[in-house]
Amino acid sequence: MSSGPVSARKREVLRRADEAAAERQKWLSKASFFHSEDLDYLKFLIPQGARVLELGCGTGHLLAGLLPKQGIGVDLSARMVDVARRSNPDLAFAVGDIEDPEFMRSLQGPFDVILIVDTLGSLNDCQQVFENLHPLCGPDTRIVIGYYSHLWHPMLKAAEALGMRQPQPPQNVLSSEDVRSLAILAGLEPVKSEMRLLSPFRLLGLGRFVNRFLTPFPVIRHLCLRHYTVCRSIKKEFPSLRSATVVVPARNEKGNIEAAVRRLPRFVEDLEIIFVEGHSNDGTWEEIERVRGAYPHYDIKALRQPGKGKADAVFHAFEAARGDALMILDADLTVPPEQLPKFWQVIAGRQGEFVNGSRLIYPMENEAMRFLNLVANKIFSLLFSWLLNQRITDTLCGTKVISRQNYQRLKAGRAFFGDFDPFGDFDLLFGASRLNLKVVEVPIRYAARAYGETQISRFRHGMLLLRMVAYAFMRIKAR
Repeated sequence: MSSGPVSARKREVLRRADEAAAERQKWLSKASFFHSEDLDYLKFLIPQGARVLELGCGTGHLLAGLLPKQGIGVDLSARMVDVARRSNPDLAFAVGDIEDPEFMRSLQGPFDVILIVDTLGSLNDCQQVFENLHPLCGPDTRIVIGYYSHLWHPMLKAAEALGMRQPQPPQNVLSSEDVRSLAILAGLEPVKSEMRLLSPFRLLGLGRFVNRFLTPFPVIRHLCLRHYTVCRSIKKEFPSLRSATVVVPARNEKGNIEAAVRRLPRFVEDLEIIFVEGHSNDGTWEEIERVRGAYPHYDIKALRQPGKGKADAVFHAFEAARGDALMILDADLTVPPEQLPKFWQVIAGRQGEFVNGSRLIYPMENEAMRFLNLVANKIFSLLFSWLLNQRITDTLCGTKVISRQNYQRLKAGRAFFGDFDPFGDFDLLFGASRLNLKVVEVPIRYAARAYGETQISRFRHGMLLLRMVAYAFMRIKAR
């Protein structure tokens, strides 16, 4: 409990919670469809086996449903916590006031996820609660906040009056934008937001269809009952990145190999360069070997990819890389190597956790990108921005950066999206979104090729991209 005076409102919240504890399971069963849909989306946001702290846990049904490796629930009501302990003996629960900084500091963090669902409605000071979270956060901690849309407030009060919903004390009315604003004031950075659950009722099976296939679309999504916000802490000092690996996939790029090394700035003292040769027929492998010998003062490694496609080359090199940050530089050098220091500044300064280049903001050199490719890139950028709930202006820019630690986490979940991306760009974008990483784009000036020919087939690869959009819709939006 709080060490300071307890407000009249908080006493009323506590009284109601204590009275409701014994009947909580009955109300959960009565609204079982809504709670199952809510849990299903939370499972998408929060991986199984994580260390999860839930604030305002009630009887612990959400925490238990997430199957955490370590689960700790906190609630103001001792009676709620008693029920939670009896129902979930494998989880830990504590009675406490999450608005009290001293109590919050007593919890042993850091956690992978801090979950706050519906609790905001009963708080006196939401901003204070958000500020209390920083000591419990590590570099990868994600704060997941779920609340109801204020548009549904009249209907929810009507449901209480009709005995269809457990009565609640007067609730704070917070839109998704309000939650984001309060988080920013408290030193948290919103990473993504989503709206779900257009139908809280089963409707003879139609409710699930509506929630999966109608709610993702623009305009309709703003009518949903639930909004979710994912944040990270930006107040704490975290271990810095001290080294980088630049991976250069190269197939039939003999004329660009030495230029890649010569033009690459030494933006960090410990810099590794890995060339990955992809079964070339123009002497690229021999040129890599020559350049490696000609620049002994550089840490250059040469690999031959075991399979086919850029994705195979990149991920093969990532496994061999030793840098704290993993960077991709296409050997065609249409993204100038001189631009890589900008990407390093973003990832090293924690301004972003996944850095994507964008070729479609600055004017590009003549013939750098064919007209149909440019149109297709813009269309796919709009589609993927919608799919991922994060603005992506250029999905196929080859230059992408991620920390080695986050890549290892991403790799563990790659099977979730299947294995049909020959480029690797979408594996990385989808994986970053799945991990709720902060995605940042760096505009670059796209240059025309000086050597060789493009290896992108507009129509064959375009059809593959359409397949990826459909697949991503099913895996991300139609949950």
